[in-house]
Amino acid sequence: MNYSSTDPNGILRTDAAVNYFNEGFNCSQSVALAFCDLFDTEPSVMLKIASSFGGGFGRMREICGACSGMAIIIGLATGTDDPKDRTQKSNNYAVVQKALSLFEKENGSYICKKLLGLDKAEGSPIAEERTPEYYKKRPCAELVRSAATILDTILKEI
Repeated sequence: MNYSSTDPNGILRTDAAVNYFNEGFNCSQSVALAFCDLFDTEPSVMLKIASSFGGGFGRMREICGACSGMAIIIGLATGTDDPKDRTQKSNNYAVVQKALSLFEKENGSYICKKLLGLDKAEGSPIAEERTPEYYKKRPCAELVRSAATILDTILKEI
């Protein structure tokens, strides 16, 4: 892979991910979209692939969607389509574990509800409206930046 920290428009991928989040894409979509051109993946396809992982997996507040976005891209970079290739599977899992470990070290967790300071998920599948109040009470834009920064570092290494 010929990797660059900037997207085809010359924007740092970390900044692009935050910009996508601020435009209204969910956390998983924002990270995945910022890197999808590296794998000749149409943005509309990547957005659909990543859409279910926002809000900690369908708004269940489990694994942070920004981390899921990292995992999607790591899968494209290191995954295998051979069910018997245990070596590549293991390599992929190691890279995902490294990414999550770095994210947890930087942010204290990779569990959405913990990152948001919630005792439990809200219990609703309804996506919140993106208002100025939403952005003030959620650390998600910075979590997206964190995930994109970690992913940028990892992609430079592989």
